[in-house]
Amino acid sequence: MVENSLSPASITNNLETHFVGQRVIYYPSLASTMEVAKQEAEKGAAEGTVIIADEQTAGKGRIKRVWLTPKGNIALSVILYPSVAYLPSLIMLASLAAIHSIEAATGLKSQVKWPNDVLINGKKVCGVLIESNVRGDIVDYAIIGIGVNVSLRLYDFPEIQPTATSLSDELGREVSRLNVIRCLLVEIERLYLALLAGGSIYEEWRDSLVTLGRQVQVKSGKTIYDGIAESVARDGSLLLRHSDGSLSKIVAGDVTLRD
Repeated sequence: MVENSLSPASITNNLETHFVGQRVIYYPSLASTMEVAKQEAEKGAAEGTVIIADEQTAGKGRIKRVWLTPKGNIALSVILYPSVAYLPSLIMLASLAAIHSIEAATGLKSQVKWPNDVLINGKKVCGVLIESNVRGDIVDYAIIGIGVNVSLRLYDFPEIQPTATSLSDELGREVSRLNVIRCLLVEIERLYLALLAGGSIYEEWRDSLVTLGRQVQVKSGKTIYDGIAESVARDGSLLLRHSDGSLSKIVAGDVTLRD
């Protein structure tokens, strides 16, 4: 039996970070870790403060989607105070931290579907959300939200069964949620400090994308684009080559892989 109970002490005890995860606010059940993280950030919470819930009942994905987190899975938000120059890199950072921590904890290889889905064998196992409050070129705060399907019982959610998976489903055994969380926090800090020191994570993120070179359809607002995902810009935008040879730069959207 894998020990999967969570507490601030179990997460922070001997955690090899300087600030990410050194303060953990834990809730047995919560509507949204992102909303509580915003409230904490507005009160001046220490950088690296983590909001985590055993169960999330009204979590948010991108484009106002709901991200459900039943017990036994991971829903957490991390508060950061970066300068505005680093904001475009946070989605890359969070995606790579998820890939690294999943592999470290389970041995499973995963990839990123632009802009923010982490896939194993083509199915979604993790979602990433970045929210920030910016005034001019001053960042009041940025919050990284990460949800990981650790032991999601997919037969309870037939509507997502064709497109989603979980770590335990992929491995065929239980997975330590605590181990994944601790790996995740270490990776978030490592990559964040590398960014602040002038390093680039763009190349590794680009190379982790399952989207590139594929025929895709992208919904961005009310516009639908079709083409080949040719590359990504350093700001994270997707460069889409159309059949007439023209190129679109898409800042945000929802991708469907066509082949």
